[in-house]
Amino acid sequence: MSAGAVLFAGCEPEVAAGPDGRILAVGDGARAAAGRGAEVMRLRGVALPGLIDSHVHLEGLADDDLTLDVGGVASLEEALQRVETWALKLPPDAWVVGAGWYNDLWPNPAFPTRRHLDTAAGGRPVYLVRKDGHSAWVSSAALKLAGIGTATDDSAGGVIDRDGRRQPTGILRETAMHAVSALLPRASDADFDAGMVKALAGLAELGVTSVHAMDTARGFASLQRLHSAGRLPIRVTYNLPLADLHHAERLGVRSGWGDEWLRIWGVKAFLDGSLGSRTAEMLDGSGTSRLPQAELVDMIDRCVRAELNVCLHAIGDGAVRRALDALARKRDAWRYWRPRIEHAQCVHPKDVPRFAKIGVIASMQPIHAVADRELVDRYWSQVATQSYAWGPLAQAGAMLAFGSDAPVETADPLQGIDAATTWRRRVGWYPELAISRAKALRAYTVTAAYAVGMEQHQGSLRFGKLCDMTVVDEDRVVATIVGGKVSWRRTPR
Repeated sequence: MSAGAVLFAGCEPEVAAGPDGRILAVGDGARAAAGRGAEVMRLRGVALPGLIDSHVHLEGLADDDLTLDVGGVASLEEALQRVETWALKLPPDAWVVGAGWYNDLWPNPAFPTRRHLDTAAGGRPVYLVRKDGHSAWVSSAALKLAGIGTATDDSAGGVIDRDGRRQPTGILRETAMHAVSALLPRASDADFDAGMVKALAGLAELGVTSVHAMDTARGFASLQRLHSAGRLPIRVTYNLPLADLHHAERLGVRSGWGDEWLRIWGVKAFLDGSLGSRTAEMLDGSGTSRLPQAELVDMIDRCVRAELNVCLHAIGDGAVRRALDALARKRDAWRYWRPRIEHAQCVHPKDVPRFAKIGVIASMQPIHAVADRELVDRYWSQVATQSYAWGPLAQAGAMLAFGSDAPVETADPLQGIDAATTWRRRVGWYPELAISRAKALRAYTVTAAYAVGMEQHQGSLRFGKLCDMTVVDEDRVVATIVGGKVSWRRTPR
């Protein structure tokens, strides 16, 4: 065998990779295929096909070290203490920017107000995104800079929370957030790239070998800089926002453009909001519709003409139904037409079989169910029996592609697999909606690869495919292999 071959020995099964980063042999024939001159990498555990996160926000992860973290706080008072401590390090007129607050876990789950921030931040402009990314908590100074007052109308697909005198309370939902977010200071390219490097390394440490990123041009630009410098430790498939579709149309960019490390696949659009922000579009008429049906149909038509796939964010059962209605018109539109509904957290039983019938991939994040269980029981008990319905969807023939939605939830795929399988049975929360471990693993590998047209290259350990592996021992990741090279390895005890 030519120089550069690697034998991953000691794991089950053993795998041989060639100098091109593709698999030469798996199992009994691996040693012979690698040849005597091969580098031998000894690993203990089970070698799984590289785990793929089908829905992640790399920009959010990259920003973690650059902005204030208000995640995991147990009360409003603790959140305000973090704001005050952070603000003391800043100039008097500097912005306080952060994310992660989650009022549903506080003793008083009422949404906070701008008055709280005005005091804690010393009058500075403050912009704090809720954990789910669909609401922002802002200060009076931020509202003033954005020109938001009693006479300001709600934006299309957005809501400005108000008190009895129509004064903004400081909570902006969905597209109403944009008026303030557009004013935020941006980190330099160098600082942002450093954050991105750390975020990607963190994913590799969790055993992730590839991600489907839902980001903006800012994130894609950073990924291109890192790729050109050979600094991508995992593979990235990028999905651009609907706002940038016209650029892709003008340039003629199509699904699959790029290489094995960085490529473009689809167009991401929001149909509704989230359960936590009370903006999920439900069949009972509650929630917020962010993309009218006529505009959704137009978007899909444009994407089909441009040969770009679609990734439709739909959480409420009303939004899911609208997505399916629009996609039903375009079944088998072109060779690589693989439309996806992102999240699909609430699906009416009548709509479950439509996924397979229309050919729509259910891109879901099992870990959301763990975090949202109490929220669903408290506010949406009427749909709890049809929420996070991985089992019924799989039984009806739908393709499942699993991910994390990080940084909204942990990116740990092993926790995601547990959430989809034994967790529901362990806690007794509608265990009939769970799936088997084999199906969950398939959703993180085979169908995740199919969801972005990479099934010939990823998803299984077979001859000729990319040598991407997640090696697990005693329910923890011990090594992450990407392209036949160690992307991360646990230090032996």
